[in-house]
Amino acid sequence: MGQFKRFVFASLLILSLSSVVSAETYQLRQVGSDLGIPWGMVFISDDEILFTERAGKAGILNTQSGRVVYLTGVPKVVVQSQGGLLDVAKAPDYVQGDWIYFTYSKSIKNQGVTTLARAHLNGSKLQDWDDLLLTHSGTDTNVHYGSRIAFDDSGHVYFSIGDRGIRANAQDLTLHAGSIVRLKRDGSIPVDNPFVDTANALPEIWSYGHRNPQGLVWDNDHKRLWSIEHGPRGGDEINLIEKGKNYGWPIISYGKEYWGLASVGEGTHKAGMEQPAKYYIPSIAPGSLLYYTGDSFPEWQGSLLAGALKLRHLNIVKLNEQGKVIAEERLLEDLNQRIRALVQSPEGWIYFSTDRGNIYVLTPNKLN
Repeated sequence: MGQFKRFVFASLLILSLSSVVSAETYQLRQVGSDLGIPWGMVFISDDEILFTERAGKAGILNTQSGRVVYLTGVPKVVVQSQGGLLDVAKAPDYVQGDWIYFTYSKSIKNQGVTTLARAHLNGSKLQDWDDLLLTHSGTDTNVHYGSRIAFDDSGHVYFSIGDRGIRANAQDLTLHAGSIVRLKRDGSIPVDNPFVDTANALPEIWSYGHRNPQGLVWDNDHKRLWSIEHGPRGGDEINLIEKGKNYGWPIISYGKEYWGLASVGEGTHKAGMEQPAKYYIPSIAPGSLLYYTGDSFPEWQGSLLAGALKLRHLNIVKLNEQGKVIAEERLLEDLNQRIRALVQSPEGWIYFSTDRGNIYVLTPNKLN
């Protein structure tokens, strides 16, 4: 079979959603289906993924058998537009029985607010549900909740909140909207947070000036926090998140207004506001972010991987040691699905969910 025919054959396999798709470096296999919109995923054992569905359900997928068990104990969530049960994550030193962390939209005075919570998993039940922070982010809108969770290696948990569709929120330090928050794992406020002693500022805020960060990841190799966020029409951003920094939204942006050709804000640069490590024109609409550390794909080690919702692909961004973007690669465009959540398995494989309710795994083309 010639090279062109082999390419066509592989593409047809992808489009037919067959069990295995051959490519130069990877195979694609579907391991879950009919799951609503799986918004967040985390491995809780070598072959079990705990996933959330935005509609308010959580379940466990066995990656070997494909069996799904739905969990009880999930609280009532605001399921409207972009609100719902959002991310799920575990601390890097997690052992069975430890806390599992969630973000979700909760109704407070008839307004949805992004909330960080934690719970214990006991069999198929979530118990001891504990809301750690009900953020000051309530509006009458149901968009731009964020929200992803990340842990550093020194006992802190971070999570992101969107501007809730009200642009000025992102520059208002009396609100959590449009910020990335840093807490201790028990929900208490670290004394070295940047705004602990600042009047008229919330002490949980770590960085601000964000539009809608739906990817957040800790790079333990270099002790760096990365985010990826939605721009408006163009201007999606990958940002290296640093303590107390202002990332500019809506004063600076690489995006355009939805109603015409006008640029958003005052331009692309302003003193005291950070530049993105990378921006996208046109928007890819990022849904997640993963810092890859596995051995299964050595060519991707130290790269950022993002799921794209609008342009429907897996976005791979390669970094140098200084955190500068040096290359970009786009995979799985022929799958033609909105890629939502990403998670790395213990063996270094890449699992991802799509808004069609499917979960797939990328494995090396030649498994030992």
